[in-house]
Amino acid sequence: MIGFAGYQVIHEQLSLGTMVAFVGFIDRLYNPLRRLVNSSTTMTQTLASMDRVFEFVDEKYDIDDEPGAKELKHVDGRITFQDVSFAYDEKEAPVLKHINLDVKPGETIALVGMSGGGKSSIVSLISRFYDVTEGRVLLDGMDIRKYQVRSLRDKIGMVLQDNILFSESVKANILMGRPDASDEEVFEAAKAANAHDFIMSLKEGYETKVGERGVKLSGGQKQRVAIARVFLKNPPILVLDEATSALDLESEHYIQEALDILAKNRTTIIVAHRLSTITHADRIIHIDNGEITEMGTHEELMKKQGHYYNLFQVQQLDS
Repeated sequence: MIGFAGYQVIHEQLSLGTMVAFVGFIDRLYNPLRRLVNSSTTMTQTLASMDRVFEFVDEKYDIDDEPGAKELKHVDGRITFQDVSFAYDEKEAPVLKHINLDVKPGETIALVGMSGGGKSSIVSLISRFYDVTEGRVLLDGMDIRKYQVRSLRDKIGMVLQDNILFSESVKANILMGRPDASDEEVFEAAKAANAHDFIMSLKEGYETKVGERGVKLSGGQKQRVAIARVFLKNPPILVLDEATSALDLESEHYIQEALDILAKNRTTIIVAHRLSTITHADRIIHIDNGEITEMGTHEELMKKQGHYYNLFQVQQLDS
């Protein structure tokens, strides 16, 4: 016979077992429900992202190839602006007015002047990010609108003030310049850009993830990776748009060395506010209010004591 105390113990054990079973059941039920709810949230975000992606894919290009446009295969590098005027909107005043400029193959020219003068607009026209409103831009004697846009841009390398890096490895970002390049070619491009040593000091070397827009790298390191990308691409035309303006002096030194090597034997167009970085240019062109106001070497313009001279003197006083 089991006494009252025995029944009480059995009851408590059954209650405890029931409670454990209940908690176990709830746990097994809760986790799938939580994953289901999270999946629903993820699905909603995915659908919204897909809508944005398809909206972007369906967006029409501002610049299209003309019927019968040719593939650009060989480039000597002569760039000619013939009476070029340009406005971003036909209802607005032109930002460039009757620009006439002839850049010889292998020549380095620098565009200088106050902000908003039209320097970056000139660079944008060369790459056909926009088309001229009036006049023509010629490459090796042919209107660039006669070339396929993709083949034209393949022949131009650009280093900007704020270059885009993807959240991939350093190596993958350099390979954007030429995806079929070998590892050895990537290493050589990095060495030429003064980037190899800092890359090897990273935790995983060339396989180190740089984060979104290169957030894990300093400004100077990002610029050197971008320059290595252009070295790997090896384009006949080079555009440098404020490539060193946001850097400290040490980073600027390393990058300026790399850019000087990169510019050799290529047609190079430099947009610069820091005039000390472009005194070596074959020609310096001062742009003011969309017009060319002065043109010559650093020495010639300093002797002239015009707009360029005044800008240079102001920067020397500030430094």
